Amino acid sequence: MRSDMIKKGLERTPHRALLKGTGVPQSQMEKPFIGVATSFTDLIPGHVGMRDLERYIEKGIHSGGGYAFFFGIPGVCDGISMGHKGMHYSLPTRELIADMVESVAEAHRLDGLVLLTNCDKITPGMLMAAARLDIPCIVITAGPMMSGRGEKGRKYSFVTDTFEAMARYKAGVIDANELQVCEDNACPGMGSCQGLFTANTMAILTETLGMSLPRCGTALAVSALKRRIAFASGERVVDLVKNNITPRSILTRAAFENAIRVDLALGGSSNTVLHLLAIAHEAGVELPLETFDLLAKETPQLASMNPAGEHFMEDLDAAGGVAGVLMQLGEKIKDNPTVMGLTSKQLAASIANVDETVIRPLSNPVKKEGGIAILSGNIAPKGAVVKQSGVSAAMMQFTGTARCFDSEEAAMAAIMGGKIVAGDCVVIRYEGPKGGPGMREMLAPTAAIMGLGLGDSVALITDGRFSGGTRGPCIGHISPEAAEGGPIALVEEGDRIELDIPNRRLQLLVDDETLAKRRSAWQAPLPKIRTGWLARYAKVVTSANTGAVTSAD
Repeated sequence: MRSDMIKKGLERTPHRALLKGTGVPQSQMEKPFIGVATSFTDLIPGHVGMRDLERYIEKGIHSGGGYAFFFGIPGVCDGISMGHKGMHYSLPTRELIADMVESVAEAHRLDGLVLLTNCDKITPGMLMAAARLDIPCIVITAGPMMSGRGEKGRKYSFVTDTFEAMARYKAGVIDANELQVCEDNACPGMGSCQGLFTANTMAILTETLGMSLPRCGTALAVSALKRRIAFASGERVVDLVKNNITPRSILTRAAFENAIRVDLALGGSSNTVLHLLAIAHEAGVELPLETFDLLAKETPQLASMNPAGEHFMEDLDAAGGVAGVLMQLGEKIKDNPTVMGLTSKQLAASIANVDETVIRPLSNPVKKEGGIAILSGNIAPKGAVVKQSGVSAAMMQFTGTARCFDSEEAAMAAIMGGKIVAGDCVVIRYEGPKGGPGMREMLAPTAAIMGLGLGDSVALITDGRFSGGTRGPCIGHISPEAAEGGPIALVEEGDRIELDIPNRRLQLLVDDETLAKRRSAWQAPLPKIRTGWLARYAKVVTSANTGAVTSAD
């Protein structure tokens, strides 16, 4: 075992003394040492219930014949950090989390890991660490939140009933009392936000990848099932150690293709493009950005999930969960091992039936194509991402007038100030991985556009990214980004921009000669943040089309 390096032999007398100083009995020294990386915090609803799950993980590890050691991992709530300086830190914490898990596991020679996580950047950070370390690991996502309840049985969700409600109140559609009801009911308790936002999409994809046990991706945070999954995961990781089953034997190209197909079938968050690319990078799996679009064209959208659709995570779980989606996708899913010991096809076959009102069959899809599309053109030569499942038919093709803003704050002020009108294409730039730095989510401006009733007449493009809660004609991840001199930096107020999602085009309707003149006059602006670790992050982070990973080159 790896842990023998800190507990066996004469030379390890000091090490054993320190371990005993933590309370480890001599009788436990022969057992596998299992680290439990927990992102518990009082700051995030998705994580406040983890203390309970930690108990069940520890019981499972000891029942399985291992010895558990807990260590903490930080978390950022994207909703709370949204719309101010805090959002600069969200995506970069993904890299910190991967580095921290790696550091503790390597420094203490842990034999295996249980990765307890839930929210947006924490889950992919944990998975990146698992792929990088390639020691036995199992992931537990803490589960989605129950939907809120309002008058006459109305279901509330965090994004559509808070962020969009702000703009509806501003427009006079709802009064102050209804706004207060939204605020009080949108988040009724622990768990990740109720719709198919980034946290829940990543939980589903973690299970699809084979890195967590069945039902883990959809079982509610408040459920006894989640406790049982935590216990079983603790037991199972000891078996993984004993049989040397490591993440890279599971995180194959087939696993990533399965994950992309499930994401497409559910209409999940566009952030998963960044995260799957980054996890594949750590696993040594080649996964070009174009893969998402190739699979989207042959993978129908089978579910109508909140925020763009009607169903919540609790509905998806009751309908069959991840295994139900795999079952409905049928031969489109490739067989691949999982931490459970069963293959992906065996898990799909284990489902007795699926509620087809929630997870439709291939013969009756919600839409003929999957939820994500990759666009390109002279404004995004290395690609851009759109969650086409959230775009209305009226906006799948659109030509608008550029309204240019060099920060999210400037764009938000214009939107809320009534300066954006039908026919505009809002351009938010210098918000990419380097330029942000940190590639902030643009949920506030996109939600404001929808809340003001402009979702069918205004488009938004950015080198930043979007929340999983974003809906409407919003195109992000434009690469190269403005801070690197990408063409989005050359757009001027009043230019015309053409969006054509069916044909995967995003085009600035300006001739090459004019663009060349603008390029010769362009000068890179000073970094927005020049101190602290974000300044260092901006120097090493790569483009969005490669997953916005940090590079040592």
